[in-house]
Amino acid sequence: MSGFETPIAAPTKQNEIKMCGSKAFGTRCFKGQGNPRGNTLLSDQRGAVAFETIGVYFFLGVSLLLPLADVAVAGLRYLSAWQALRAFGQYIQYNNPPDPANPGTWKSGLQTTVGGHTIGNLQVMCGSAVCSSGNVTLTPKYFTFSTTITLAPMVLRPILCPSTCTYTLPYSERFQ
Repeated sequence: MSGFETPIAAPTKQNEIKMCGSKAFGTRCFKGQGNPRGNTLLSDQRGAVAFETIGVYFFLGVSLLLPLADVAVAGLRYLSAWQALRAFGQYIQYNNPPDPANPGTWKSGLQTTVGGHTIGNLQVMCGSAVCSSGNVTLTPKYFTFSTTITLAPMVLRPILCPSTCTYTLPYSERFQ
């Protein structure tokens, strides 16, 4: 080393370097910034960022995080209901109706709640119509059923729920 210190601050006059690491740190480097006897409270700007940070966090929370939470909750409810529909479809594939034209007793023996979602509107379809004795030979044969989800958004109610917050999710599963 050559024996001279690297300055922290830039030179103020020609051939003069103001060292902020010296003994008189507070008087030379922060001259006019504190609140000594002659200055007012308005001249002391220390801590102004702390008050601004509260406003920035509030703005970010309300404008970004709450709408993002609304979309995330809606997405999770949708995915949960869709998974319940798929699970019910797999369940009824292993429990086919003995007579697709008359599934009355078969329907009453099925579970109707999967993962907290009530499965309703279960129909056995033959071709494009509900199975009956006249069209029981048509293919494809599939089940149709549905469930409903209800959203409760905090901020995005006009966007996620334009008319109602209850949505019906239909689903179909082929079995033959």
